[in-house]
Amino acid sequence: MIEKSAFGSIQIKGKRFTTDILIYPDGRIVENWWRRHGHQLAFEDLEHLVSTEPEVIVIGTGVYGRMQPEPGLEKALKTRGITLLMDVTAEAVAHFNRLRSSRKTGAGFHLTC
Repeated sequence: MIEKSAFGSIQIKGKRFTTDILIYPDGRIVENWWRRHGHQLAFEDLEHLVSTEPEVIVIGTGVYGRMQPEPGLEKALKTRGITLLMDVTAEAVAHFNRLRSSRKTGAGFHLTC
């Protein structure tokens, strides 16, 4: 469960993270999540997460929503049976917390802009 998020940080199970993160369906957290083009999310940025076959991937696009999907990303995930939910980070946290107990859910969170 994500306890709170703010510009530049997110807290999970009492631990504060200050870099972008990926959360795998098994609960594993990978820090320092970098994307090929920074504010553009590409399929290759999610390949390791996709390989775990989540039902849903929740993406926090930043406090101001600056990160955007590369054209075709949602379709590429959908063909693999994965629903993509992208929203500003605060809303994405709410989506993740709501879905994580009922669906196999992975996530990525951009913590700044």
